Amino acid sequence: QVQLVESGGGLVQAGGSLRLSCVASGSIFTIVAMGWYRQAPGKERELVATINAGGGLNYADSVKGRFTISRDNAKNTVYLQMNSLKPEDTAVYYCNSYLYTDSRTWDTYWGQGTQVTVSS
Repeated sequence: QVQLVESGGGLVQAGGSLRLSCVASGSIFTIVAMGWYRQAPGKERELVATINAGGGLNYADSVKGRFTISRDNAKNTVYLQMNSLKPEDTAVYYCNSYLYTDSRTWDTYWGQGTQVTVSS
């Protein structure tokens, strides 16, 4: 079993900052990639940012220049630094990981989500 646990969400005013964290634990052999997705009410879940084992980065156009994804491989942790937040960033943010388990299977896992609310 693998668990992803997010933290760091909350309520912030427009222009403010938040930092999300996600820790992966359990039967992990190696993590290939980790990332963040978000889902606003009435909308589909969308990619925010991803980072692979080699450090390759991918961002949604809507967050480029404002959000920064990073990871600590030793701690199986991924972070999302969110600056210059806008009301349209309001959503539930989900951590995602594609990894190779101790059972020698390739699987994708999701966290339970953390709410980010940006007031205008």
